[in-house]
Amino acid sequence: MSDTFDPSTIPLPDVRELIRWSAWVDEIPGLRAEAERLVAAVPRRREELARQARRLARPQVDAAMLSSIATVGGRVAMLAVADLNQPRGSRRRSSSGAQSGEPQRVSRGERNIRRAQQLVRAGGPAWVKLGQFIATTQGLLPDEWVDAFAWCRDEVPALPFEVVERTLSASFGRPISRLFAAFDETPIAAASIAQVHRAELLDGREVVVKVRRPGLRQRFARDIRAMAGAARVSERVSAIARTGNLSGFVELFAQLVLEELDFHIEAANMLELGITAEHAGADFVRIPRPIPGMVRERVLVMEGMPGRAYTAADLSAVDRERLLQLAIQGVLEHTLVYGVFHGDLHAGNVLLDDDGTFSLVDFGIVGRLDQAQRAALVRFLVGFARNDVMAQLEAMVSFGAIPPGADLADLARAIETEIDPEHLPEDASAAQLAEAVGTLIRLVARRGFRLPEELVLFFKNLLYLNGFAAAVAPDANLLKQIDPVFGYFTQKYGGAVDLFTQSLPHPVAEDQPTTKEQTYE
Repeated sequence: MSDTFDPSTIPLPDVRELIRWSAWVDEIPGLRAEAERLVAAVPRRREELARQARRLARPQVDAAMLSSIATVGGRVAMLAVADLNQPRGSRRRSSSGAQSGEPQRVSRGERNIRRAQQLVRAGGPAWVKLGQFIATTQGLLPDEWVDAFAWCRDEVPALPFEVVERTLSASFGRPISRLFAAFDETPIAAASIAQVHRAELLDGREVVVKVRRPGLRQRFARDIRAMAGAARVSERVSAIARTGNLSGFVELFAQLVLEELDFHIEAANMLELGITAEHAGADFVRIPRPIPGMVRERVLVMEGMPGRAYTAADLSAVDRERLLQLAIQGVLEHTLVYGVFHGDLHAGNVLLDDDGTFSLVDFGIVGRLDQAQRAALVRFLVGFARNDVMAQLEAMVSFGAIPPGADLADLARAIETEIDPEHLPEDASAAQLAEAVGTLIRLVARRGFRLPEELVLFFKNLLYLNGFAAAVAPDANLLKQIDPVFGYFTQKYGGAVDLFTQSLPHPVAEDQPTTKEQTYE
């Protein structure tokens, strides 16, 4: 990329324009109008929720706040930061090395984890959601923390069916018998925000129904205020908390949670990703569509998706390395070409058929990049591929993750102290790549810089790709998958470096080869 070319001057594609030609949307009667309305409304709604998140994350510390903190606790994030600031060798101390007959010794990190688990179990729904957030930060937090909160993803009690039925009737103004021909009372998934049921519409179509737990908005607001108050108090009395930028973390967490609570946003998210996947010719991935007229803030009715979590799929007849290439290709193309990407690609949200076709679910968290952010991210990835730490940091300044004037040379030295300068050899493993990204994020956070939401989500996707590679193609070398992926970009866009110098291509014509035929033959 030349020094004079500025990708931020090239417009991102307008999803509202893509809706106009979308055959994928037109397959469901009435969905075009619904899609136009939802997509147009999302930017204003997200801005309002961002303002609410800022207000919740900066409360006044008063007697009521201190009482709430004392009741629930406020040290989960601070304890995690304390572990991050321990020397690396001290994080894994445990009783495993104790000799027979010697009393077991528990490290400070283990005690912190136990206390944090107790606080999350005793807290409200936002605390459980915080535990889930920790459980999906493999590479960002120590493995002990990630493993300790895995239960938050799986052990949420299901709502009684009577509550589900009341929510559906209140949302649509009709009894459930006038909405569905059949409804499975046993949920197929239950999480801290919602649970999902299989159902059949009156016209015979099979769907899934996502129902939000009652009273969450008020309870989440209360919990987030408690977290914010705890962070404020902690930062006043603890250098560790100040370097961990707890207040910035709480604000980011609040914005992500508030967006997940509004299913209008989730419906728009799945439409945007589905339309852009269609436009890209990404026929290796399926995305559900919302059912017109059945989208409410607390209820979302959508198509069901086939497949199983990629960790449980039978891939015996699939080219696993090609599957990994497609995953990398899909993440990069959505992010760098369309500026919109799924922000929570953990194993439970990425399903695979036995033939290797992807299905994505759960669109409560989606990242969006503006033109300047997209340009900065390209510069970061180029720096990452070249093992150029200074180029990565300069790109993060452009992204807004590091303030102008920061001592980048000092930060680069700190990163290179923690990571071997040869951390990206030609045969680098997925784990080495994930460790490099995780170390960069942790060190930036320790300096008190707040990473923007979109950058955090993209970094998490890089770490999810590490997990995907380990499960699907454990012997594959991630760096060696880059050449086929960039070959795809070269064929489709005329060269990866010139990706942003061209206008967005027209949809794939019927007589052109599909994405699967174009790639890796």
